[in-house]
Formats: sequence, C-alpha cells, structure tokens
Amino acid sequence: MSIDRVREYLKQWNMDEKIQEFNVSSATVELAAQALHCEPERIAKTLAFKVDGSCVLIVTAGDVKIDNAKFKRLFKTKAKMFAPDEVIEFVGHAIGGVCPFGVNDHIRVYLDISLRRFNTVFPACGSSNSAIELTPDELEKYSNSIEWIDACKGWQEN
Repeated sequence: MSIDRVREYLKQWNMDEKIQEFNVSSATVELAAQALHCEPERIAKTLAFKVDGSCVLIVTAGDVKIDNAKFKRLFKTKAKMFAPDEVIEFVGHAIGGVCPFGVNDHIRVYLDISLRRFNTVFPACGSSNSAIELTPDELEKYSNSIEWIDACKGWQEN
C-alpha cells in the first residue's frame, strides 16, 4: 500500500507517527478539509504533470488553480496532467492519495508559493484517507523539493 511506502519514507525523520488516518475519505480538498476540520485552502494538493516525458509534481494550496501562462514560462511546455489511470504508474500513489513523499524515482517535486501563507498545511500520505500536518519548511525538507515556484492563480486576492 502507498501509505506504508510513505510511512517508511517519513520514518527517516521520525515523522511517520504524525501521519493521520481517517475513517472517512480525504480524497478531495473538500473531503480532506472536512476530515481535518480545517480550511480547504490549507489542504496541500499534489498535482502530477507530464513534462519532457517525465513526471513533475507541484504541491499547491487547496484553493488555487494552475496558471497556464506561468506553467508554460516555468516548464517551457503546456500544462498537461496525467490521466487518472497513469498516475499510480508514474507517481507511485493513486489519485486521492498523491503526495510528494515516497514517490517513484526521477520525479521532480516543486512547491507553489501559495502554501507559504499558512503556518501549517496538510498534504496526503499515499492513501485516500490520510494526511500529515507540516509547516511549509517541513514540507520542503521532507518532499525533497527542487524549489518554491509561482505557478498558480486565484490566491493573491484572498
């Protein structure tokens, strides 16, 4: 199971015990916010894109959308997400549990600056009923992200 993979991955920092599992689904931003009793924007959603024949993950705040023009400037290509049936093969986690932890090799992880406005955020942990509460700095450390980027729209006005 993917959550076991994430648990094993986070164990290297003794963070595996901080994973929360729910009796309800947390597969969408709305469901995760309900399960965690927090604002939807604090859910750190992980989006998988095809870039140059490989996979790029962008972790964003729950209330934003990818800005296609910004994406194209950053990655020199149009934003094209993986089809649902491709996600588990390329990322290692199924939709609803996609996260930047314990992913397949050669995946580039980026964090969107929309997350920096919160003290803590909640990314999934490999299953559709899990999450972990992390500061943005912890998320950066544990995700082995390449860098913080500005790839989204819709949050600066909030």
